[in-house]
Amino acid sequence: MFLLAGIATLYFNNTYAQETTPQDSTRTASIDQVVITGNSNPKKKIESSTAISTFTAKEIQKQNPISAAALLQRVPGFAVETSGGEVGNNLFARGIPSAGAYEFVQVQEDGLPVFEDGALQFANADNFFRVDNSVSRLEALRGGSGSIYANNSPGGLINFITKEGSNDFKGTAKLETSTYGLMRTDVNLGGALVQDKLFFNVGGFYRTDNGIRKTGFKANNGGQVRMNLKYVFDKGYAKVYYKKLDDRNTFFLPIPLSQNGNDLKEFPGFDANYGTYSYRAISQLNIPQAGGGFFNRNLEDGIHPRVDVLGAEFKYDLGNNFSVVNKTRYTNINMNYTGIFPAGGPQTMADFAQSEGITGNNYQYSLVSNGAIVNPAYVQKLGFWAIDKQMNNFVNDLQFNYKFDKGNVTAGFYKSNWKSHQYWNWSNILTTAMDRPELLNLVDTSLTPSSTGYSKTYNGVTDMSFLVRDSQIQGSLNDLYLNLDYNITDNLSFNGGIRYSKDSYKGYGVNTTTSNLNNSGLTTDGTHSFLTTTADDNMAVLGNKYTYWYYDVNRVSFTTALNYKINKENAVYARFSNGFRSPNEEAYYNNMNDLSAIKPVTTNQLEVGYKYYSRTFDVAVIPFYSTLKNLSFTDVFSDGTSENKFANTTNYGLELEGYARLFNNLLEVTFNGTIQNPKYKNFTGMDAAGNFFDYDGNTVRRMPKFYFNITPAVNITKQWRAYVSMNYYGKRFQDEANTDKNILPSFSEFGAGTSYQLGKIRLAVDGTNIFNTIGITEGDPRSPLTGTGDIRMARPIMGAAVRASITLDF
Repeated sequence: MFLLAGIATLYFNNTYAQETTPQDSTRTASIDQVVITGNSNPKKKIESSTAISTFTAKEIQKQNPISAAALLQRVPGFAVETSGGEVGNNLFARGIPSAGAYEFVQVQEDGLPVFEDGALQFANADNFFRVDNSVSRLEALRGGSGSIYANNSPGGLINFITKEGSNDFKGTAKLETSTYGLMRTDVNLGGALVQDKLFFNVGGFYRTDNGIRKTGFKANNGGQVRMNLKYVFDKGYAKVYYKKLDDRNTFFLPIPLSQNGNDLKEFPGFDANYGTYSYRAISQLNIPQAGGGFFNRNLEDGIHPRVDVLGAEFKYDLGNNFSVVNKTRYTNINMNYTGIFPAGGPQTMADFAQSEGITGNNYQYSLVSNGAIVNPAYVQKLGFWAIDKQMNNFVNDLQFNYKFDKGNVTAGFYKSNWKSHQYWNWSNILTTAMDRPELLNLVDTSLTPSSTGYSKTYNGVTDMSFLVRDSQIQGSLNDLYLNLDYNITDNLSFNGGIRYSKDSYKGYGVNTTTSNLNNSGLTTDGTHSFLTTTADDNMAVLGNKYTYWYYDVNRVSFTTALNYKINKENAVYARFSNGFRSPNEEAYYNNMNDLSAIKPVTTNQLEVGYKYYSRTFDVAVIPFYSTLKNLSFTDVFSDGTSENKFANTTNYGLELEGYARLFNNLLEVTFNGTIQNPKYKNFTGMDAAGNFFDYDGNTVRRMPKFYFNITPAVNITKQWRAYVSMNYYGKRFQDEANTDKNILPSFSEFGAGTSYQLGKIRLAVDGTNIFNTIGITEGDPRSPLTGTGDIRMARPIMGAAVRASITLDF
């Protein structure tokens, strides 16, 4: 509709006869862009022998991503699952499978990690980062030199570069609202305190909304502030900065759907686009503990990180073509994490009662809220998972650079100390299987209320604190790296890099025992003791036995590449890289009694590429091949056990990225896509039940073979622009076995929007998933059995939503 309106308006609008770029054009010419990520020195994009995508602040503004993950969907080679909400999403680089999070890429701010390990349990890197108007640009590198310039990043680097002040005072202020109760304001200010010497920038946002899925409470509430101060002198500069993030976000997890052939449709009573189990009527948990006291939690807190970051950067010209750069940062994070995790799929009343040991029809369900007896068609057991994490990270990157006629040499020492302590307290609750669930009690009517085991619940809780975990992990990283850029001829350049990682990890886990409240003197209802309920029969209690573990990693990563610049607009390159990722946190925890089972994940990647950049047309075509060894699978199941499998994989594919400005700036088209074939190799063994499996040659789980994004836009006038976008995500398998009942169907998601530039004021409307597509990004990796009959548990993308904003630049 927007495109047709734009074309029709063009034909009847005689004022559109200018060759100048429209004010709201989405692109800065790639031929002029300079990149720093994965390079020892800033260099033009066409001269960088890396697969790198860039987004300026203006481009990010036009896309107006609802989350950092939504922005990263525009990067080829990155398969991104955005269905978790604003945070807690998953990114898979070049077909590398994992339990989720950002396990094989490193998310950075200004060249240093948001947190050293971006895939700690329940600590996805995007939990600690938000995109706002203080971001100057994004550089997203795949594979290549990622393993030379960062740890645990064979899949790539994602570097958000923040704004700095200049001699001219500049600012932006934005107000945004939506169809789901959003109120958000963004502000950024920058300028000079002393001309040519001392510069400042400060920015941030505050936001509150009800969430696209109907939670009945404020799903997202909070914000951040970021500021920096930079002093420039004759031979360099010094910069200090601070960031404060305090935000609450609801995390959305799988919901029930009905399988209809190869499609997944709505489950009766559950809105696939707007429904969620995370609802106000079940949001409070308050239960006694076997060791005394009570444990309480409020689902409305959701994922609640409190992040403080203090950093500094220094550059100095030592003379004789030598320079030194030092970056340092301290990050402190306290995070409370509360989410509803389905424990399998919905069950009929009779089936669930039977699973709880009730025979025949001797069951009775009632609402916890008012005691009314009910007969729901289906009931649902839900995990009420609470995790507290205290994390800190001190990192320092010291780098020396020497420039000579034909290139430069960079040598660096990277030091990082980090620690994460976590406490888990998980319970299960029983609810109606609907998108506004209510807590249920279940009793055995063949018994009397004073009989042992009469009730299977305690105020809707079926398993009180059934899993408690207290564990800690620490990392100490000591890495040396060396990089050489050498211009063999004016057009042919060589790049080579090597990194030696001498890293040590240690941690502990506290053992647990089981107990109950039978002799606690407490009652379930003021009258009956806990003998009358089974809800407390297997409560976990922390013991006084600690299992300590230690693990050292000594690895060398390296890369080598050639880049041939055919002319100022065309270039080809080839690169080979070898990197690794240290074992992840859950792998250590699962094997802390015998760490011989785990090894670093090693990778080999070969890529070649062709790039063409001009002022009106860009294209990058990058075939790649990769192998991985010792890949660990560490999904935590709904019963608290872990998958704990290991495999090798291979993948070959093609990344395509393009942009065109056509018909005298009338039409703009951006495109990115990935074709790949990720397979398991030598993946055989025994599962937890003792059954033999052979997944050799199967397609890697949750990984599409084909996905792309295309966004055409029409510049109706110099001020008025309209666009549509399409995200296509190919068919995937939920599990390693590639079973037919665990197929995740392909889907297409459409968006559309329009903007109008009125002087320094920009008015915009952006719509997402405008056709209310039921698009599935993952099944339920925490429940191997996804549902009975035609019921499947899966996590769909958000339903249709519209946002409107007004932005003032000054």
